[in-house]
Amino acid sequence: MTYDFLYDANPMRVRFGAGALTSLPDELDQLGLDRVLVLCSPGQEETAELVASILDNRCVGTRADAVMHVPAEVAARTSAEAVTLGADGCVTVGGGSAIGLGKAIALEHGLPIVAVPTTYAGSEMTPVWGMTTNGRKETGRDPKVLPRSVVYDPDLTIGLPVEMSVTSGINAMAHAVEALYAPDISPIIALMAEDGVRALASALPKIFAAPSDSQARSDALYGAWLCGATLGATTMSLHHKLCHALGGTLNLPHAPTHSVVLPYVLAFNQPHAADAVAALSRALPGTADPATRLWELAGDLKAPRTLAELGMKEDDIDRIAEEATRRSYGNPRPITHAAVAALLRAAWAGEVPTDFDA
Repeated sequence: MTYDFLYDANPMRVRFGAGALTSLPDELDQLGLDRVLVLCSPGQEETAELVASILDNRCVGTRADAVMHVPAEVAARTSAEAVTLGADGCVTVGGGSAIGLGKAIALEHGLPIVAVPTTYAGSEMTPVWGMTTNGRKETGRDPKVLPRSVVYDPDLTIGLPVEMSVTSGINAMAHAVEALYAPDISPIIALMAEDGVRALASALPKIFAAPSDSQARSDALYGAWLCGATLGATTMSLHHKLCHALGGTLNLPHAPTHSVVLPYVLAFNQPHAADAVAALSRALPGTADPATRLWELAGDLKAPRTLAELGMKEDDIDRIAEEATRRSYGNPRPITHAAVAALLRAAWAGEVPTDFDA
């Protein structure tokens, strides 16, 4: 094989291990932070208060404002609060919503982020931000929104409900799948993506069977770290563009939407992504058809498998296809409105994934 690639590592620090949360003050010391605002979603207040207690007087406040898809008005309100409190950084506690809100503040004011993930979303590993204004989700890349430090403590994920664990884990695998056929893939990222999928595909059934299995929780969080890192290092393609359109336009739940869409986009791209299929077949032993295997895995784990059950109406198919194809972007297979509409129709109905030759 003749290699031809560019590898540009994201500058960040990762601390991983059971009980790692207690090291949070050390991470603030590394960054010279003395006044941090703790951000979380409604329902994560208990964990946020635990973080605040560990940080003691270095925490200037906690805000449980984070919601899906980072509405612009929420970002503006919380950014203003950070300025009023004189915060010199943010600690985000939770999943993609909390981290996304921290990124919005970093984008506006340059405040560094220390992330404490409690799901498998992976946003903590990327310089990608997203914000929704008037029903349209815009995304971009900026190095200042990349968290400077990430504290992965598997103990914080043991209480994550099984349904959310499953969809969050499949969402993480979607990052790695797209990285494997991205135009800017490199050998290092390919290895990380393959091992991330392997770790999650092995851990999620164990979590489904025994939610308090600490080893499975650790393995899943390890896989999520790898998958998130691959997303941060490569270009997003059809899968993420579709999910952003579905989330921003229809306000569908983030992780379940990724869970539903992933097998269909992979089935569409598989005929044009031989290296990705080979890597995924190694990560998902016993199959030469990773798309169908992921669809079956979602069924085995009782994850949603139709866009209809998430609230999408059949009449929405064409406008989402239009939104997802209105701009060009890298994808291994050429994208047409007809093909994307066919893919969405199958995902809406829950049909067995095919290659959607349209």
